[in-house]
Amino acid sequence: MFEKLAQYDPILLAFLANMFTWFMTATGAAMVFFFKSINQKVFNAMLGFAAGVMIAASFWSLLAPSIEMAKSNGQVPWVPALIGFLLGGAFLLLIDHLLPHLHLGLDRNEAEGIPTNWRRSVLLVLSITMHNIPEGLAVGVAFGAAFHSAETGAIAGAMALAFGIGLQNLPEGAAISIPLRREGLSRWKAFNYGQLSGAVEPIAGVLGALLVLKVVPLLPYALAFAAGAMIYVVVEELIPEAQRGNETDWSSIGVMLGFAAMMLLDVALG
Repeated sequence: MFEKLAQYDPILLAFLANMFTWFMTATGAAMVFFFKSINQKVFNAMLGFAAGVMIAASFWSLLAPSIEMAKSNGQVPWVPALIGFLLGGAFLLLIDHLLPHLHLGLDRNEAEGIPTNWRRSVLLVLSITMHNIPEGLAVGVAFGAAFHSAETGAIAGAMALAFGIGLQNLPEGAAISIPLRREGLSRWKAFNYGQLSGAVEPIAGVLGALLVLKVVPLLPYALAFAAGAMIYVVVEELIPEAQRGNETDWSSIGVMLGFAAMMLLDVALG
């Protein structure tokens, strides 16, 4: 099956894969039609799970392939991984300072980025949208890299990454829509805001695949770039948000389960 998929346009595959991750975000956001609030233990475990998936994906699906690809290209293996990883974090740091956004659980006056009069709900959605960019980019770059790889498992690895990102988007969709409902928005508005946060992923995925297909020498750097951006999001947003309240053990359990699930997917399929 994976050999047949490899015959298709990697940009199309990246787009379809990220449409799946967007769908998973929307599925999670749809939980708002059934729940108005969410237990703190469950909430922390969900965010922890998402963080664990992203940490595992950053290494197994992105950094390790970056190092192997650089080695096969005759480059110093650690150079693209190091430079790309740091640039990915720097890129998200720049967006963090420029894009107006608000982390879950904080007051409106604690919004970050350029000062704005935008509503609290919009700022909350932008916070989730911001960390969906590296997720979409990672999937797109993985499919672009699979196109150039001689390994038969490369396309399977890209599929595993897309599935893992989609899996962690499920709790993320709920993590934005349910708090918005609790703040007074209608169920439909809360759902629309929640699913809209994932709309950036197909765009980022197509751009990522297109970039690495056009500029092949950038491949190892692009893989590491996506990894750095994802780790920045985990440390800046997911872990702090998962540590709220007195149920932090559930956050840790979620991280462990998320990491294990993504590692299993990547190693078993990729």
